[in-house]
Amino acid sequence: MLIRALIVLLVVLNLGTAAWWLTRPAPAPVPGPDLPAGVARLQLVDEPAQTNAPAMSTPVASPAPVALCFSLGPYTSENAAMRAQAATAGQLLRARLREVPGISASGYQVVIPPAASLEDAQAVAARIGAAGFDDFLVVRQGDQANGIALGRYRSREAAERRLAQLQAAGFPAQLQPVGRAGPGLWWLDAGVADGIDPIAIARAASSGAPQPLECTALR
Repeated sequence: MLIRALIVLLVVLNLGTAAWWLTRPAPAPVPGPDLPAGVARLQLVDEPAQTNAPAMSTPVASPAPVALCFSLGPYTSENAAMRAQAATAGQLLRARLREVPGISASGYQVVIPPAASLEDAQAVAARIGAAGFDDFLVVRQGDQANGIALGRYRSREAAERRLAQLQAAGFPAQLQPVGRAGPGLWWLDAGVADGIDPIAIARAASSGAPQPLECTALR
């Protein structure tokens, strides 16, 4: 009888020990020893990588500013002007092709197209005067009635300078040839960085001497 009781007690103790082993909490991970400064910790193959280094951003170079603007030409066709642009493309920061109707006499005039009424034209003229410009006239008769004449010039360069000044001040000025229409001519307006030789570019573009141009005309 005593032996049977001991056997039952041993069975109960074994079952209790097994239940405690299965239900015990998982042991906390033991932290590794502190490493000296500058020594990297070994990382297991299946351990997630830790990225602590900040992302390096690549600086974006700002484009060189336009320092000088000029016109190349004239060219007798658009194709010739396009070939000149292709021949100088690597040296130009800005470029545009511009057609100028050919004329057989006179020159160029700078105008503001006719407004809806004489009162509107006079209001624009008052703004032009307030901006510091002179030599303008409100047209009262003809097909340009209620327009504003802003000067007539023999050379295109002088007319272009006047046009650029007015456009930079916010006025919708236009350039018109004076005289009979003839074959059109093409120009390559170019803007370059400081240190670029316009003469060398003109030579590469099969152009005559580069003509000065206000850079505001290329905006």
